[in-house]
Amino acid sequence: MEDHEKKILLMGNPNVGKSAIFSRLTGAKVTISNYPGTTVGFSQGRMKLSDKEFGVLMDVPGVYNLDPLCRADEVACGLISSGDIIVNVLDATNLERGLFLTLELIEKNKPVVVALNMWDETRHKGIEINTGRLEEMLGVPVVTTCGITGEGIKALVERIRQGIPARGQVLSREEKWKRAGEIISGTQILHHHHHTVLEALEEVTTRPVTGLPVALVVLYLSFLLIRAIAENLIYYVLDPLFEQYWIRVVDWLNGVLGSGVLREIMIGGLVDGKIDFGSSFGLLTTGLYVPLAAVLPYIISFYFVLGIIEDSGYLPRLATQVDNFMHKIGLHGYAIVPMILGLGCNVPGAMALRLLENRREKFIAATLMAITVPCMAQIAMIVGLVGERGGKYVALIFGILFVLMVVKGLILNRVMKGASPEILWEIPPYRMPQIGPVLKKLWMRISGFMKEALPMVLGGVLLVNLLYMFRVLDVFATVLAPVFRDLWGLPEGTISAMVIGFLRKDVAVGMLGPLDLSTRQLVIACTILTIYFPCVATFTVMIRELGIKDMIRSVGIMLVTALTVGGVLNLVLWK
Repeated sequence: MEDHEKKILLMGNPNVGKSAIFSRLTGAKVTISNYPGTTVGFSQGRMKLSDKEFGVLMDVPGVYNLDPLCRADEVACGLISSGDIIVNVLDATNLERGLFLTLELIEKNKPVVVALNMWDETRHKGIEINTGRLEEMLGVPVVTTCGITGEGIKALVERIRQGIPARGQVLSREEKWKRAGEIISGTQILHHHHHTVLEALEEVTTRPVTGLPVALVVLYLSFLLIRAIAENLIYYVLDPLFEQYWIRVVDWLNGVLGSGVLREIMIGGLVDGKIDFGSSFGLLTTGLYVPLAAVLPYIISFYFVLGIIEDSGYLPRLATQVDNFMHKIGLHGYAIVPMILGLGCNVPGAMALRLLENRREKFIAATLMAITVPCMAQIAMIVGLVGERGGKYVALIFGILFVLMVVKGLILNRVMKGASPEILWEIPPYRMPQIGPVLKKLWMRISGFMKEALPMVLGGVLLVNLLYMFRVLDVFATVLAPVFRDLWGLPEGTISAMVIGFLRKDVAVGMLGPLDLSTRQLVIACTILTIYFPCVATFTVMIRELGIKDMIRSVGIMLVTALTVGGVLNLVLWK
């Protein structure tokens, strides 16, 4: 940031579209979703005010007022003193809710510009706002905007550039609410309109009698759609690319390299005299096939479906429906968000933990997610590997993980002091997902996965080859053999998979393929791989969110759970 650049704060209530406006003004790629709490830290980017003038725009976490109640509120309120200009974003379809914060911001005697966002929806809801009168009553510039389409953004930049200081009268809390009421009476007219399909859907999905069955149907259809998209991508696009085209390159290189260490690392072993992309375990075979052809299709389909669900506004309703169940395991319904994000990748799931309100909730949610929520890459590998033995064995693994979540949650809820707070979360209206933002968010998530996963998979494959060549795995096998062989009933060959699981769990599951395990052993090994430890990326984020002390406690629970569950499964599953 240059010394002469103005610092502009983008502030408003949660879920009023600040991130969409931030993305429009700066061109920065940020995640935009139709539920509160998308922005839990603050994002920063440069915006152009004129040909020679730039400013630094900060997307501040959403707050309802300037009395901080949580960490996100403290971040937001702490930034005000450093800002030169405040852009107060209001939901034009719910103007009265945001005016209290507007009046508080105006009292700061800094330049304030009000952006009436979601302006396009006011017409559909029969809301008429006299923006000229509103500007006059507030004493600050008012601009109508639509962050998704970019409507009004140019006018907003012009009003920011003018930067006229607000002169607000300091009011008491009661006087502010009274003033907000006067402003609504003087500026807004509501016209009668008939219920839309989306409004009728809101009633069906929020009532307990119909909400839970609808939630089950939505989740079931979502996973059917995820599977259909992924399997079609694999069958019609990626498998043919590898089996018909890439195999020619690898076959040629295999002939050029002949035998030796370099060939072993690049190509890996041959299966029945042929290259097997799933089992050869070379950098150019398994190292590319697993992340690109086996896992990426599921990542694409999962995040596409999740983006639609997020932008429709269904997640907060799902949180409300599962709130009673989540309280029994020491959480409230909002914790469903990190769990669902964790199904895509545990890293964003762990980052979403900061949305939870207290240390107890964060600890329980982080521990349960790390133990019982496999990421989509790992799920894809389990479905591919175990699914060949029968769908009932895949169901058995996920059934065990679900039971484990309930049992662990009940125990943690009982032994940890404190209680889970009630859910206080604003339910946004349903909105039709826009294909542009959904695809943009999908691209951001896929590119993030590729940057993180591909080097880790290649590194994991290389590490396994080196450990195997230098016989380091033999040392691990000797030390850990009693646990693997006697307690879990697994062959020593699975030890290398567990070691690599710390880098990438999907690669670790893939390493079980060539070991010729029985179905029983495969179920035990896949279950333990999910439970015993998070991958290194998730581990790093969890340390940041929980702190060292709680992370050590959480890891202790994971290891004890893995030892216990593996031993129990070895005793009770069929021989």
